[in-house]
Amino acid sequence: MVETSGDHGKAGPRANGRVFRWALAYDLLLRMIWLGSERIYREKTLEYAGIGTGESVLDVGCGTGTLALAAKRRVGPSGRVVGVDASPEMISRARKKAAVAALDVDFQIASSEALPFTEATFEAVLSTTVLHCLADDAREPSIREMVRVLKPNGRLLLIDFGGSAREKRSLIGHLRAHRDFDVLDLIPAFQRTGLIDLRSGPLGFSDLQFVIATRVADTSSRSE
Repeated sequence: MVETSGDHGKAGPRANGRVFRWALAYDLLLRMIWLGSERIYREKTLEYAGIGTGESVLDVGCGTGTLALAAKRRVGPSGRVVGVDASPEMISRARKKAAVAALDVDFQIASSEALPFTEATFEAVLSTTVLHCLADDAREPSIREMVRVLKPNGRLLLIDFGGSAREKRSLIGHLRAHRDFDVLDLIPAFQRTGLIDLRSGPLGFSDLQFVIATRVADTSSRSE
């Protein structure tokens, strides 16, 4: 369990997993890892999620906000994008990046296990390379929270490391936090929430896999 320091003196949420504090270093690390292909990765993520003009989008574990800002460019002025992260440092940098880009994205400090939104708020929820950072017992509750805030027929897209340790090819895929994690193992958790139209497979980048599904139109039929 990690408790983050506060934003502007306020206590941060308790996060059941690892919380990254070094926001600038995090951005530099990603640039080194992606070797110039990060923009392509972000755009492909948004394409998989089917993000379109005027939609409401939530990015859970948004880090320094790169994906959320890209989503805002897609949804346009009539759409709404919110990014949440348990790290005040990440949110602070995301807000600065949004101000520089002159993009209206609402960045908030929040845990994936306790999203500060009412039920059925967003048409799409994204969470990329976040679940491997969470404790085992925090992953399914986080998925349930993401489903809770989805509108009927809304889409949930998870992207994270997949495959067995033997199957992983990238250097980062063999780091301890990534080596023994397989996002495809969470498919039963998806199914227990009542999500439908589930699809999964390799994203085409590194050892990343995607899982995407839709919340049922009749929200009363979702299993608890």
